[in-house]
Amino acid sequence: MEAVLIGDSHVPSREPHIPDEFVDKIRTADHVIHTGDFDSKGALADAQDLASELTAVHGNIDPQMGLPSVATVELGGVEFVVTHGTGSRRGWEDRVATVVRDHARTETAVGVAGHTHEVTDTEHEGVRILNPGSVTGANPANKATMMTVVVDDGLRDVTVQTRV
Repeated sequence: MEAVLIGDSHVPSREPHIPDEFVDKIRTADHVIHTGDFDSKGALADAQDLASELTAVHGNIDPQMGLPSVATVELGGVEFVVTHGTGSRRGWEDRVATVVRDHARTETAVGVAGHTHEVTDTEHEGVRILNPGSVTGANPANKATMMTVVVDDGLRDVTVQTRV
């Protein structure tokens, strides 16, 4: 199973749309996880239309769209705990790891968060944390990025995709 991790779209306030080279990957993924900051109900609707299956949370600038602040989803034997990571850059890893520990049903859950617009694949206090950056390259990111993850009875591969 292949999942695509995206976040921090900021459409339309900072960028007009998700780059075309990412759209095909999002369409063909088995599951898409979005870490919030869609920026508009239209951007959320676009993500829902593109993704065959979507797990999403709200970000700190999202309007009321009925999205949770934390979501969990099991894909290919891996539990993902998704949150935006709202707050200052300082302490981001602590905040995300705490959310994962508070919401996970397994000790091996993987955290997926955004907010910083920085690609991250790290382990913090025993919790693996993935941040796909900004799918549109919205400021303060300097390029558009997303992650693909292959899950099959565990997390097999994490790859960063960058707009060409």
